Amino acid sequence: MKRLSYIGLLLYLFVAWMEAQSVSLPTPVEYSQWDGFFVTSTEGKMVTNDKRADKICEAFKKQLEEITLHQVVEPGIVSFKLIQEMNIPSEGYVLNINKDTAELIASSEAGLFYGKEMLYQLLRAGKGGVQACRIQDTPRFAWRGFMLDESRHFFGKEKVMQYLDIMASLRLNVFHWHLTDEPGWRIEIKRYPKLTTVGAVGNWHDSEAVPAFYTQEEIKEVVAYAAERHIMVVPEFDMPGHATSACRAYPELSGGGEGRWDGFTFHPCKEETFEFISNVLDEIVGLFPAPYIHIGGDEVHYGNQDWFKDACIQSFIQNKQLVNETGLEHYFVRRAADLVASKGKIMIGWDEIVDAGVSPEKAVVMWWRHDCKYQLVKALERGYKVIMTPRLPLYGDFVQYPMHKVGRYEQFNLLEDVYRFPEPIINLIEGYEEQMMGIQYSVWSERIADGKRLDFMTFPRLFAVAESAWTPKIKKNIGKFLQRLPFYFSWLDQLGVYYFNPFNPSSTPEPYAPDKQDVLKNG
Repeated sequence: MKRLSYIGLLLYLFVAWMEAQSVSLPTPVEYSQWDGFFVTSTEGKMVTNDKRADKICEAFKKQLEEITLHQVVEPGIVSFKLIQEMNIPSEGYVLNINKDTAELIASSEAGLFYGKEMLYQLLRAGKGGVQACRIQDTPRFAWRGFMLDESRHFFGKEKVMQYLDIMASLRLNVFHWHLTDEPGWRIEIKRYPKLTTVGAVGNWHDSEAVPAFYTQEEIKEVVAYAAERHIMVVPEFDMPGHATSACRAYPELSGGGEGRWDGFTFHPCKEETFEFISNVLDEIVGLFPAPYIHIGGDEVHYGNQDWFKDACIQSFIQNKQLVNETGLEHYFVRRAADLVASKGKIMIGWDEIVDAGVSPEKAVVMWWRHDCKYQLVKALERGYKVIMTPRLPLYGDFVQYPMHKVGRYEQFNLLEDVYRFPEPIINLIEGYEEQMMGIQYSVWSERIADGKRLDFMTFPRLFAVAESAWTPKIKKNIGKFLQRLPFYFSWLDQLGVYYFNPFNPSSTPEPYAPDKQDVLKNG
């Protein structure tokens, strides 16, 4: 590339630096601007003080090769340092940039990684130039999550890895992988081959679609890819409801249901059911090193109609003094929690599990029912750690614009509402801040049949989640957030990601998607 004149470079960089100060996302906790500017290139010197820092440095070098950098005569030095003595929070970092050096300091590899992503953002915007500054940063929440439902529609490894890359840049650190549900079972379990030969057949709109699932080797590949980006992968194995695909493969495990909910539940009384669950968990535990396994635990009443007339089940309720079918559901959840604990893991469940009597030492609650705020409060009062992912505003299958035709219409999940969360309900968790793990954007795929529509329903709302999960309330500003979005839209364009543009909706028309057609008679 032709070298710019010194004056020309200064003029260019001045504009770039002005832009760079408005692109950082999530917004850092503290930012102080200094005099001077820093310029680097792929030829610039890089310094490290630790093998873990070496790894971060090598990743940074590869990132610089992917962006256009103006050549300079004397590129500045980039320094990556792990220093325990500075007492920087585990995911926090300090970035000091002067005219000669960009020094990144952290006490952990994760913190160094997030600081590297911040520096890369600024350099990408400034094409190698950054206004001298000091950034001190640490996340608001420990759990900064994104959930993808691949039971209803399967998107595949390449799409998942693309999303992991984007999540890493946004400092999102949990990928909740919904792999089992009614339409399809999406994870290879070698002890039970019918789960993939039979259970993986079909999707939400086509009950005869060819089996689609991840082999165990593919699972390992995705988990390793995520780990390199400091993202924890948490699998979900749904029970006792949403078990249709498993019961289709092994009908002897079915607890029945009626009509559209036929085969919806595992049988809650058979020891064969719990043996199956234990064996499946054994293989899942071997694939996912995360300390958590999500077991669902929601909406069981949709499929428990057969429980009322099954003589074996009714006798079991009476003998165990469980009172009624709800008591049986709670019994099942407690046994599931014990099984998960026996594998050395902590169970996560949707907010229905609050009433099951599981020890808070064994379970984490995911609050999803926005209209049941009492479940959030109850979970906190009973000592559970909680992750917030309420349908409104954090479900990605809700319509985001009045002119869109496909999606859930109970209420719009507008970008602005996503950004404001959790502030409208923050009063409910006062005094329980230590129990609040974080927030998550959850994408259910009934009406999302391909990658293009997945992108459209995810972006730009995932940007808002990233900022809300990282940035403290006092630093959030919806106006400044919206100003930054065009920079990130250009980035998505480069990645080939199709997003909704709220500034010009006609420029990104809603992609075709079949509306809800209950072909499978479930859900």
